[in-house]
Amino acid sequence: MRGSEGRSWHYLCACLLALFLCGLPARAAPPPLLLAEVLRGEVDLPRYWVSEKLDGARAVWDGRTLRFRSGNPVATPAWFIAGLPAEPLDGELWMGRGRFDALSAAVRRTTPEEAEWRQIRFMVFEQPGGSGTFTERDARLRDIVARAGVPWLQVVEQFRVPDSQALQACLAEVVAGGGEGLMLHRDDAPYVTGRSDVLLKLKPWLDTEARVIGHLPGKGRLAGMLGALRVETPEGRRFNLGSGLPDALRRDPPPVGTQVTYRYTSLTPDGVPRFARFLRVREAF
Repeated sequence: MRGSEGRSWHYLCACLLALFLCGLPARAAPPPLLLAEVLRGEVDLPRYWVSEKLDGARAVWDGRTLRFRSGNPVATPAWFIAGLPAEPLDGELWMGRGRFDALSAAVRRTTPEEAEWRQIRFMVFEQPGGSGTFTERDARLRDIVARAGVPWLQVVEQFRVPDSQALQACLAEVVAGGGEGLMLHRDDAPYVTGRSDVLLKLKPWLDTEARVIGHLPGKGRLAGMLGALRVETPEGRRFNLGSGLPDALRRDPPPVGTQVTYRYTSLTPDGVPRFARFLRVREAF
């Protein structure tokens, strides 16, 4: 193509691209959120509210749109968000203990499936931008949810524990029932964002993310499949992650650059995780 014909063709392509992009869901910047620190050592437990740590998908409602922590909009059935209040809410989309994989598959669909969403609840635990202490915001959340009156919107239960022994007993009970751990939120904390020790997480193991930088071949039973992932932590430490990998993932490994989540017990003096075990491919919600 030459001259005016070429220019017309490029103009048409640009118009078609613009129309296509206009039809895509708008992505906003990642919303500023409060992120938990790991509980280490002793804290003044009577000053904290305790709740179960839910293994779901973090979601934020701004009064009009439900988004993942990445800023991507959540594709929900119309009735799901029609029942949400005008006030902003922060929480987890959750199907129940031990159902993260099913939840992840459901919320990532561009066309939501009715039967799946009837099993999902929006479990809220914060009021973004809310005034006062966490205790006051929690009371307002319970009032907001009660006024909304829809079964898929619920408040995460907050409770007190008197001492470390009671906290550990509660942790053991939650984990034995298939739960992930506990969250501790300081009762007098104002609303803040970023990683802060006003919110602490307690689990029987530690977990974090690393980036896949290579694939190591398997041997013996694993011949012809993936033996281990070569991964790199955000601090630049590299190690092999082979324990816990399911055979399906060994046959079809996550590509280089993928973020994966792993569990571990502690760090060596060099900062390498001890007894690291693959947990899952990190979902980019």
